[in-house]
Amino acid sequence: MQRLCDRCGMRPAAVFQPHSGKALCSECFFDDITARVKREVERWRMIEPGDVVLLALSGGKDGYTLLDVMSRIYKPDRLIGLNIVEGIHGYNKEEDAGYLVKTAKELGVDVIVTSIKEYVGFSVDEIMAKARDASSRISACTYCGISRRRIMNYYARELGVNKLATAHNLDDESQTAVINILRGDLQSLLRQHPLAELVKDPMLIRRIKPLRKIYEWETATFTMLKGYHIQETECPYIYQLPTLRAKVRRELYKYESEHPGSLLAFMESLDRLLEPLASKVTPKSGLGRCVRCGEPTANGKALCKLCELLEGVGITRPLYAVRKLKVVAR
Repeated sequence: MQRLCDRCGMRPAAVFQPHSGKALCSECFFDDITARVKREVERWRMIEPGDVVLLALSGGKDGYTLLDVMSRIYKPDRLIGLNIVEGIHGYNKEEDAGYLVKTAKELGVDVIVTSIKEYVGFSVDEIMAKARDASSRISACTYCGISRRRIMNYYARELGVNKLATAHNLDDESQTAVINILRGDLQSLLRQHPLAELVKDPMLIRRIKPLRKIYEWETATFTMLKGYHIQETECPYIYQLPTLRAKVRRELYKYESEHPGSLLAFMESLDRLLEPLASKVTPKSGLGRCVRCGEPTANGKALCKLCELLEGVGITRPLYAVRKLKVVAR
């Protein structure tokens, strides 16, 4: 006899949650994820009444979960989606962006599709070709990540939104926390807390992470049960220049499988420990401006991090530094 859902007791169980020990039907599983995200958003006051929120949507499992859940707990007409095409051969596909735009519209959310090449003038593949010519040992993830963060903030600022929501999940956050602890980087560790605002600048939009207490396997299951068309191809650069994150990820997954709920307990404990500091931190203001593109940069530095990275591979006139990019929703 098929097991019934431990929550409603009526429908067949479809998902087993190791961390809760419960078997849930699809509907109760969807409700559980939605309720946990809503609780996290409200607990830390991530969104204030009247806020307009930009959703960073990759087209993968985390992005679709963010899109679906946020459209449930917040007014869809106060949400805008942003999809950034990295420009990696065999990884980015036009049809994936098309499915994302279509799904978002069905949920009442408009999505803007742009690319790193449209902003920088070069795709990730083209940047990495220049990096190889320059014998750079900087990973593709660094060029891609910093470019994406810049583009997200640019669009959020140009659209006049109040918050920028990224789809970082529990696995992402716990890995980052362990890395910050191993490196002794207490400032970056504190930055992970939802209440902490270490830097304040009119050109920087506040970021929030609504999925920070949702496991990665849960976002994968969520999108599978919903039948969403997700981008499934892994980035080919992930296996080049193995990072500390890859090693931490492997060990955390092993421990979580042996002790279900460990990652969730770890992040909950970390939140409680950091809350007194995060709630009292005074953000730094008065950042400098990059002499090349005019974006915020650390005091005393002529170039912002993105311009500095690109200059290292011979790109001294990126597109964003010579012209203003139009922001158009599809």
